[in-house]
Amino acid sequence: MKRRDITGIQKVLDKVFETKEPPVARCRLLSSGLEAYHRIYTDREVTADKTCIACGNCVDSCAVLRREPERLERTEQRTSMALESVVGKDCEQCYSCALACPMTDPEIKEYIVNSRIKESLPRVKALSQWDKYYAPVVAFICGILIGLFLQW
Repeated sequence: MKRRDITGIQKVLDKVFETKEPPVARCRLLSSGLEAYHRIYTDREVTADKTCIACGNCVDSCAVLRREPERLERTEQRTSMALESVVGKDCEQCYSCALACPMTDPEIKEYIVNSRIKESLPRVKALSQWDKYYAPVVAFICGILIGLFLQW
């Protein structure tokens, strides 16, 4: 599998990702299209096609639609264009739609993961005096008592 160099389209991708709309359709259009390794079989050979295959992966992965499934009642389609019309400017820019799309090039997905998704850890509450000093002592004493009990 030949890797594609996307350095020439990184500025375009950044502009796409700054737009508060689902980016899946534009990422798909910037991709190279179907490749042989995508393993999509039909009655005819399909290659280098950049159109949406209506698999619904982008719709299923959308955080807005998971939180508000009633939006899906507006359309029966499961395409990237339907996702754009149903979600629109309410997009949370989580990029899960572009990551789920089989038509988006792996290099674009890698660029999304490396440059657009911010990793965050939840804040931990400050340790109290009990947590710092007394809990280990109590655990140590309980361990000794359990050890003595098991010896009998």
